[in-house]
Amino acid sequence: MRIKDFTLERYFARWEFTAPYLLCSSDTESFAMAELIEMADDDARARWAGLRLGYTEAPGLPALREAISSLYEKIAADEIIVFAGAEEAIFAFAQSAFQPGDHVVALWPAYQSLHEAARAAGADVEPLRLRYEDGWRLDLELLTSMLRPSTRAIIVNFPHNPTGMLPSRAEFDALAKLCASRGITLFCDEVYRFGEFDEADRLENAADAFEGGVSLGGLAKPFGLAGLRIGWIATRDVRLRARIASFKDYLTICSSAPSEILALVALRAKVRVLGRNRAIVATNLAKLDEFFARHSQLVEWVRPRAGSIGFPRLLTGEPVDAFAERCVTQTGVLILPGSIFDHAGDHFRIGFGRKNMPEVLDRFEAFLTTP
Repeated sequence: MRIKDFTLERYFARWEFTAPYLLCSSDTESFAMAELIEMADDDARARWAGLRLGYTEAPGLPALREAISSLYEKIAADEIIVFAGAEEAIFAFAQSAFQPGDHVVALWPAYQSLHEAARAAGADVEPLRLRYEDGWRLDLELLTSMLRPSTRAIIVNFPHNPTGMLPSRAEFDALAKLCASRGITLFCDEVYRFGEFDEADRLENAADAFEGGVSLGGLAKPFGLAGLRIGWIATRDVRLRARIASFKDYLTICSSAPSEILALVALRAKVRVLGRNRAIVATNLAKLDEFFARHSQLVEWVRPRAGSIGFPRLLTGEPVDAFAERCVTQTGVLILPGSIFDHAGDHFRIGFGRKNMPEVLDRFEAFLTTP
């Protein structure tokens, strides 16, 4: 198998831990270990105190899978497989679901592995392009016209990275019905779920929507726990789930025992965990609204509906890659140019889930407005 370099990760390898000010991070404010342990209930605290650092169960700690299943309406604990992060889950799904000759439609722009892992498995991947001029809207008519007899799956990401787009419930229902009627797997990256600005906008999980739905979840984004490296796949498709479980034996086999307990703590305390980060996002989003209003001649965006990221457009005429390079080298502020997503427009990703975003935004504003 040959797979392309992961452009975003190569970019972060260069800058993420050297640039002092990150304005492009997709996750929310992380938790200190002590903060998370303080939220543990009696059972989780006892599990933590008595934890032995041996192997764990390959599908995931049963109590953790039970806690994850509470996020769904129709998914049982044994219909969930836990992974060492959502990235591993994407790769395991692609290698288990696709073979040469399969046609896959994948939302674009997108997190690279959502389409590249499928391509590396031999699938013919066709991008379903979201367009700025359409408000990053999901075009179901275009999607339907792209389907072939060989279409094996549609891969989407709601809420969407990098735009913050979220379709309506009616649009998502129509997508699920389209897949169900044609026997097409719907793989939905839902790692930004619970980051909706209005909870009424929250979509149904793909795994709940129909038996061919596959939901990807994780604790890195709205939960602010990227360092735990805990992700999962949920699906009622018995055969696909069995193939994924078998393929995982060639990867990490099982997850980190401490991470599983800490993930259990977070899920049982999800109201507190998510509430803190939702408040940070809301505060920062208000500041960004003011920022874009002040500088409408220099930058503009389609305001996100969910998540902790957006994909504004630079209007100064300078190529965004050169602008981003100058920004980080002169000010230490890191943004993510659209070329990282193979997007040709002058867009860049910004993140607004961190506590220090107002300070970083001030530095970026000073750079943007300096002749």
